[in-house]
Amino acid sequence: MSTDSNIAYVIEPSRWQVRDIPAQLRPREAMERVGEENVTDDMLLAILLGSGSQGLNVVDLARGMLKHYDGSLTALAAASIDELMAFKGVGRTKAILLKAALETGRRLHDEALPGDAVVRTPEDVASLLGPRVRTLESEVFWVVHLNAKNVAKGRPKAVTQGLLNASLVHPREIFREAVRSSAAAVVLAHNHPSGDPTPSAEDIRITRQLIDAGKIVDIKVLDHVVLGRPGHDSGRAFMSMREEGLVAF
Repeated sequence: MSTDSNIAYVIEPSRWQVRDIPAQLRPREAMERVGEENVTDDMLLAILLGSGSQGLNVVDLARGMLKHYDGSLTALAAASIDELMAFKGVGRTKAILLKAALETGRRLHDEALPGDAVVRTPEDVASLLGPRVRTLESEVFWVVHLNAKNVAKGRPKAVTQGLLNASLVHPREIFREAVRSSAAAVVLAHNHPSGDPTPSAEDIRITRQLIDAGKIVDIKVLDHVVLGRPGHDSGRAFMSMREEGLVAF
């Protein structure tokens, strides 16, 4: 989400300058002393920012940015470069550095995911895709290819991006790779950027269409999991159409 360049987020400064903070509590020194795994989120962010601005030290800037996003690094990672630049003390170079660092963290998580994960439950699907979903601003449709023992054949495949409809999520696109990889079954998944995982009428209609297409090529559709965001008013981070009985699989 972009923000108007005239908008600026105001952070109340403390009366301290970084040089006034005891040496052992300054961001870089603190990380050297306690280790990166024990440093708080605001200190890590302060290290990435490097400096604040006139009248605002870097620790206050980092804490103010996190507070703006309710303490969520995930929400911060979803902010655009222009939105980050709305904070006084964050220019384009710093904003790009932050985006690069947070994206690196997301990719490290993806890299750590096993390519042969067992997928038997909606929770398994949410574990595979959850970190990707949290920062997306548009709908993405994935297919997880499984062998006869429900072991994933590679990572989830993103098939399409944008508002889902039958013309975008075509059976040909869904099952082409599944046939090539000799998948015995697939699990469908997509996200709702609103955070509410409740399937729409179109979601249900598309799922029925894909189940019927899977029968033709002898590839079973086991479930369609809709992914939202933790903490949404619905109280759920994801919803399984199979478990909800919305579609006959």
